[in-house]
Amino acid sequence: MTDSIIKYDEMVQAALLGVVRDILTDTAENGLPGEHHFYITFQTTHPDVKIPDYLKKRYEEDMTIVLQNQFWDLHVDEDHFEISLSFNRNKEHLYIPFDSLLGFFDPSVDFGLHFNSDVESNLEVGDFEEVLEETVIEEKTNDTNAPKDNIVALDAFRKKK
Repeated sequence: MTDSIIKYDEMVQAALLGVVRDILTDTAENGLPGEHHFYITFQTTHPDVKIPDYLKKRYEEDMTIVLQNQFWDLHVDEDHFEISLSFNRNKEHLYIPFDSLLGFFDPSVDFGLHFNSDVESNLEVGDFEEVLEETVIEEKTNDTNAPKDNIVALDAFRKKK
């Protein structure tokens, strides 16, 4: 008999990151279908995240980006994605490892994922609602006040200490 245990939480996290990878790969190849758009929250403190210094200073721990109307150069790899977005009318290139992700949300279908991280995160369903309210979007959707009850939080799988 071995002392090892099955690490379900790590397996589920890897599978859910695979969902995001697949969604972004499809988006890179085919664009965003219909009203779909994504809010992606990631750790700016992750050692492999590459964003401009002024963004790191402004978003010291985490940052949420929106993939909707204006994004360019979306490239998806096994362990990261790269994208160019406009910040104050400046096109900036971001390099984001999948293991830096804290959350993924598509408000058009009320679907979200919350990921575990090595750092403590208090990211909650309400955080996405706050981002929806605070983010200036060229085309606003009508469903920003819909209940956000389809968030999958991996904390439920975490072993309690």
